Amino acid sequence: MIAVGFRVKSGFAIAVVLDGSRGTPRAVARHVVELCDPKAAETRQPYHHGFYTTESDAHEIARRVRIVRRCAKRAVAALVTETGGVRATLVVGSVIDPNTVGNPHIRAHAYEGRLFRTVLDKALHAHGVDCDVIVDKHLAARAAKDLGRPPAAIARTVMAFGKSLGGPWRADEKAAATAAWLLLDEA
Repeated sequence: MIAVGFRVKSGFAIAVVLDGSRGTPRAVARHVVELCDPKAAETRQPYHHGFYTTESDAHEIARRVRIVRRCAKRAVAALVTETGGVRATLVVGSVIDPNTVGNPHIRAHAYEGRLFRTVLDKALHAHGVDCDVIVDKHLAARAAKDLGRPPAAIARTVMAFGKSLGGPWRADEKAAATAAWLLLDEA
């Protein structure tokens, strides 16, 4: 079974595809999954209106969100078609309720985090792919526990994935690869 880890960002996700088992994982591919329309820059941060200001026009936000949903559906359909049957985990920055955030600018970021996480999750579910969600700051501890390996051993294996796939291989790719590794079967 193919496993895909996603590091969800604003407007896109980094996806790393693995196969094999937990004991012998193999990196298959890395993708940038567009969750917004690159021709409509406002869809990358749909709750923003320029630099450090929030969008207050509900109709404009709704228009942008519709575009984001459409882009996510299209991108996920292409990825699932390419990879076949998959399991998926989403690594996110936060799962905070945006309504609990006092600062309007930070609240806009929280809304965007929730939006991109949920549209990716729904698009995957539409293809029969159930998703787990892990907050990035909890990923290392969960990986050490679930994989039964010390963090240094996990880091070496994840770095090897990057060497086999080629660059770039940054923190987002490493998080996505780690998340995918957690989904592989034991044997």
